[in-house]
Amino acid sequence: MSGRAPLIVHPALGTGGRQVTARGENLGMAFSDEDLIEFLGRAGLPDAEDLLDDPAWVKWRGGQAHYYGAA
Repeated sequence: MSGRAPLIVHPALGTGGRQVTARGENLGMAFSDEDLIEFLGRAGLPDAEDLLDDPAWVKWRGGQAHYYGAA
C-alpha cells in the first residue's frame, strides 16, 4: 500500500450523502455505513464492516465519520 487509505469518504453534500472514491476512481454516493461496506465488499475485502474505522483503509474527510446528513 502507498501509505494512503484506498477508500476516501468525502465531505457530506448539502443534500446529504458523501461521495466515495478509491484511488481516484468514483465509486458512488454513500448514504450510510452499509453503502461503504458494499463498496469495500465489491473490492473483495472480507469483513468490510471492521475496516470502516481503520485509517489504513478508510479516510474520512471533512466532517464526522459515519455522518451522512446534509452539510
